[in-house]
Amino acid sequence: MKAGMEKQALEAANKLVIEIPFDTERKRMSILRETAQGRVLFVKGAPAVILDHSNTILMRGQTLELSSDLKNTIEEVNQKLASQALRVLAVAYRNVGLNAKADSSLGEDLTFVGLIAMMDLPRPEVKIAVETCKKAGIRSVMITADHKETALAIARELGLGDNVQAMHGLDLDHISDEDLKNRVDQIGVYARVSAEHKLKIVRALKSHGEVVAMTGDGVNDAPAVKEADIGVAMGITGTDVTKEASDMVITDDNFASIVNAVEEGRGIYDNIVKFVKYLLSFNIAEVLVIFIAMLFGLKDSSGASFIPMTAVQLLWLNLVTDGLPAIALGVDPISRWALERPPRRSSESIFTPAFTVHMIVISILVTIGTLAACFYGLRHSNGLAQTMTLTTMVMLELVGAQMVRLTSGVGFFSNPLLLWALLISLFLQLLIIYVPGFEVVFDLIPLSLMDWAVIIGVTLGVGFLGWIVNPFINRIFDQK
Repeated sequence: MKAGMEKQALEAANKLVIEIPFDTERKRMSILRETAQGRVLFVKGAPAVILDHSNTILMRGQTLELSSDLKNTIEEVNQKLASQALRVLAVAYRNVGLNAKADSSLGEDLTFVGLIAMMDLPRPEVKIAVETCKKAGIRSVMITADHKETALAIARELGLGDNVQAMHGLDLDHISDEDLKNRVDQIGVYARVSAEHKLKIVRALKSHGEVVAMTGDGVNDAPAVKEADIGVAMGITGTDVTKEASDMVITDDNFASIVNAVEEGRGIYDNIVKFVKYLLSFNIAEVLVIFIAMLFGLKDSSGASFIPMTAVQLLWLNLVTDGLPAIALGVDPISRWALERPPRRSSESIFTPAFTVHMIVISILVTIGTLAACFYGLRHSNGLAQTMTLTTMVMLELVGAQMVRLTSGVGFFSNPLLLWALLISLFLQLLIIYVPGFEVVFDLIPLSLMDWAVIIGVTLGVGFLGWIVNPFINRIFDQK
């Protein structure tokens, strides 16, 4: 277009005869057309490949022999352009006879014309995404069909490292699987690779126990995408074969979207952890309250055995006041630390030492606080003791939801659904205490202002102790 030539007009004037598409083996594309000078084969592809199949060169309108000195000069220019992060194509042609066939001999004895250098700038967000990956403990590796120097220049521009090591596809052909396994951790760029090379790289990374995500769009990428732990296909440029072989399809073909998906996945896992920790902590506390009362033979003022909570009250706790906050925790926002910590091992259980210790601490604090309120109520009556026990447990669950979130790096007001769940749970508890009729079902009595002062004091005390202890647990287990 810059030279005043229209693609459609050229195609109309030069009828297409045959087209041999580009593939990773040939590394060139050929097209045969009927021109005013007869049938001409036009070829474009990797400079080294085009030079290998050329024996003449077009210079200043004359066709001259392509000497080894000229080839070296062209290679030097190619290297210089590639080192500037330019993608370089070579173009050539050949006048052929009318009976030319589309076989391997058609692309030989070419006349070299020149080099075309193009700037294919990475998206601005990719550099940020690569940096985010580093913080998240994810190593980014570039696998490309580009020239080695081009790939290295782009890798440096993206922040993969100033001293990043690169390996050429030809080297991959001659290196053994064992040698590649020993070197794969140090190599950040693979250039001029084929489908077999990609598969070889994925297997070498997996042999180290790495969880490998492989991106691809072409048919040739399908085997490596399928072999990877997480196959990622491009939604726009990706072929149907690659999409079928993948585990995930990126609809906008953007590397940054993969990083966003990692963040989302970590957020979901964190919420599962909070959900399980919350329910287990308070269920253990409920069991401990009943167990300790029975173990030490807790008695009322008349000397009879006393149970802090009845079966109906326990059902109320588990079905109503436990459930709503737990469900709300499942939709907590993503932690600000999600991509600032290393990935967990694929074999790691949800019951990590930090999880277990934190859960036990919450259970013990809740148990102590609930029993303290129970003993206060027992000095007056059995009904007050059970009402104090149940209400204190409900109040502690409201505080406990935030205690569970202390290790997640999310603010108290960041989840409106959780706030509504806590308010509804409190409202329902007040309903069964003060609305006539419910006290018969739940064996409860109305609480005075003094009773509420004790419950709120216990709740704040337990919450404060949890807030104090939490940093020490994080420090011990080096956890954000």
